[in-house]
Amino acid sequence: NPVPEDSVPSTVVAVINVRDRDSGDNGEVTCNIDGDLPFRLATSSENTYKLVIESSLDREKVSAYNITITARDRGSPALSSSAALVLEVSDVNDN
Repeated sequence: NPVPEDSVPSTVVAVINVRDRDSGDNGEVTCNIDGDLPFRLATSSENTYKLVIESSLDREKVSAYNITITARDRGSPALSSSAALVLEVSDVNDN
């Protein structure tokens, strides 16, 4: 579903669940967003993150965001996996 451009910062737009079946450091996972985007990841619970709007959106400037989230474990060597999602911004102020 598109996100309205007038959504306020701190609005949750997605929930991401990560899972690593390893034990110890190999099973501890952190997630990051690649790039400089107006979103951030907030830890929700042990294996769940919330994708949150961090700054205002403007559909006239950017109509959709390609967001890549990378999960990396704390093993040695560290293993990682990425997932991409497209977040469309809907217009709310056109007449």
